[in-house]
Amino acid sequence: MTPFPISETSPIVFAGPVPTQADLVVVGGGVVGTTTALYAARAGLRVVLCEKGRIAGEQSSRNWGWIRRQGRDPHELPIMIEADRLWRELDRETNVDIGLREQGVTYLTRSAREFEHFEDWMDVARSHALETQLFDSPALDRRFPEFAGQGYVGAMYTARDMRAEPWIAVPALAEIALREGAAIAENCAVRALDMVGGKVAGVITESGRISAPRVVLAGGAWSSLFLRAHGVSIPQLSVRASVVQTDPVELPHAGGAVDEKVAFRTRADGGLSIAAPGFHELFIGPDAFRNLKAYLPQLRADPFGTRFLPAAPRGFPDSWSTARHWSPDSVSPFESQRVLNPSPNMTQLRRTIGRIEKMFPKVGSIRPRSAWAGMIDTMPDVVPVVDHVSALPGLIVGCGMSGHGFGIGPAMGRILADLSRDQDPGHDLSRFRLSRFSDGSTVAIGPSV
Repeated sequence: MTPFPISETSPIVFAGPVPTQADLVVVGGGVVGTTTALYAARAGLRVVLCEKGRIAGEQSSRNWGWIRRQGRDPHELPIMIEADRLWRELDRETNVDIGLREQGVTYLTRSAREFEHFEDWMDVARSHALETQLFDSPALDRRFPEFAGQGYVGAMYTARDMRAEPWIAVPALAEIALREGAAIAENCAVRALDMVGGKVAGVITESGRISAPRVVLAGGAWSSLFLRAHGVSIPQLSVRASVVQTDPVELPHAGGAVDEKVAFRTRADGGLSIAAPGFHELFIGPDAFRNLKAYLPQLRADPFGTRFLPAAPRGFPDSWSTARHWSPDSVSPFESQRVLNPSPNMTQLRRTIGRIEKMFPKVGSIRPRSAWAGMIDTMPDVVPVVDHVSALPGLIVGCGMSGHGFGIGPAMGRILADLSRDQDPGHDLSRFRLSRFSDGSTVAIGPSV
């Protein structure tokens, strides 16, 4: 079993070898890149997955572990419904228990305005035949008496939404990809695209060149840095989000729940994963200034949801000291920082634990066992970019999952694998087109939880 947290000191599990030729190279071994490699290999492509550090070392193992359809952007929801099905299928193919459980997700609110948003989203749920239920305050007290007397106006609940243990699940998916014939190499940074005649002809890695007509970039928080080095700009930023794991606790509510101040879910080990929803921390760097205009609508909509910090730690993608240009023959920023491993905000986490203790006073003291943080790559409208990059023919990008990537990952991977084969992805991807940030489109902000 993979130890957690995954870091650059973790043993290399997927050591290659790295082929010199392939049909497809996937850059980035998070959940999206791993499942892209899986489904492309399953379709018969010769696939190489290159991960600069460790499979799932960054946000794909550091997230909340929710696999939910509830509350999704309406354009994401059909993809998430597919992802729900794929998770259930893939769970049966793994060699370990990834902790996949159907325990439900509950959104709670003390705001009449937010409850109206819940009512609006119920129209979306009904159009997709989801089993989501809406409870006003009296109905909530009857269905979940553990939340009674806490001032909630109401709640939205989807019983069949799931959770899994990310740090176990994503490496397990990589094992499936390996069995399907994909080559996977950790500690193998892709330094640059190899361009011939204005088209992608492969990649240049720290281990050498791989010839391939198609490349999928699923680099998470590093995607913008990689693209900018090739003259393509996307308004991607990354924010720090902290999570704490607790000792086992007998909580009166099973599954995942979130309100304006706390988010928690039960874990396979009997403890909780706890976070502060809607609270992120942005390290100010060059991209933060460059992309300020694109993020103004998001800032106006939620002016207090992000805490601003003066500078990213050395080696982070948007650190002031991180190189923006480098030679493919020399060490790149991707090798200099194998795994993003930010320190968690313990003050915020302790405050959040206290709120849950107050919510469930009979539980008593909740003891933290470990804490971690991850860098969530996000976009101005809080929905991903999934598209061909017209300026770099042969490159397909899947990034900006905006904190939703773990749950939706398998379906996004399947879509990217189909795009790499020029197949119809089976979903309308216009909401996720790269050009929306340059064609004058109005920013339409999606759900952030």
